[in-house]
Amino acid sequence: MIDHYSTLGVGKNANADDIKKAYRKLAGKHHPDKGGDTATFQKIEEAYRILSDPNQRQQYDNPMPQGNPFGGFPGSGFHFNMNGFNMDELFGQMFKQHHQPQRNNVFRTTFWITLEQVYNGGEELLKLQTPTGLHMVKVNIPQGIMDGGQVRYEKVIESNDLIVEYRIHNHLKYERRINDLYCNHPISVLDLIVGSTFEFITISGKNLGVTVPPKTQPHMHLKLSGQGLPIHGSNAYGDQIILLKPFIPDNIDSRITDSILQSKSQ
Repeated sequence: MIDHYSTLGVGKNANADDIKKAYRKLAGKHHPDKGGDTATFQKIEEAYRILSDPNQRQQYDNPMPQGNPFGGFPGSGFHFNMNGFNMDELFGQMFKQHHQPQRNNVFRTTFWITLEQVYNGGEELLKLQTPTGLHMVKVNIPQGIMDGGQVRYEKVIESNDLIVEYRIHNHLKYERRINDLYCNHPISVLDLIVGSTFEFITISGKNLGVTVPPKTQPHMHLKLSGQGLPIHGSNAYGDQIILLKPFIPDNIDSRITDSILQSKSQ
């Protein structure tokens, strides 16, 4: 029997997180799209499929003994006492055990997406290598999916299910905090003093005018309500938070500095 624990490089007492971490590391290293060996990748996929499912892992760790259907073994000296034994019940149980429908395979993959895809959702075509060959699978990305969130797509690979774990790339502008988005905006200290307006482009592509009131303190937060990410499973949205990062302009009119110095001397 194949040792799936050795395939993933974990011990038999490994918990679900240990198994997932080992799988991610090995799958990233041996994925065919990255030049890895297909057979090795398939062994890793098979090991993770079994060990990540509690029921399949239990069956793998405790295989049913091979012998006669009554639970005894040839030459074991095991005999039934048929007095008072319900044969209908016995064969009913045997029929139930040996004719339960087999579960379909469940394939798993990890898919990296952008923050814009988290906002917009939409369809994406995945290329997946399975033991039966290469498959092109169309999936619908849920809006507002969290990093590490898993979605099950039923009967998409030859009547088998697919579980996709979504990972999200870091964004150059926005930092995600659940459903809110944070970002920095440079602003002159003079604009903080007298007030100003500036244009801000949201994750949805909207160009909004933002007003900074006079006498605004440095490092204040401005909130654009409802301009964050969709909240999964609802019609609501998070907020866009703008952190004002002050700077001193290179060129300041001498009249301004003279005015400041004059006010300090009074």
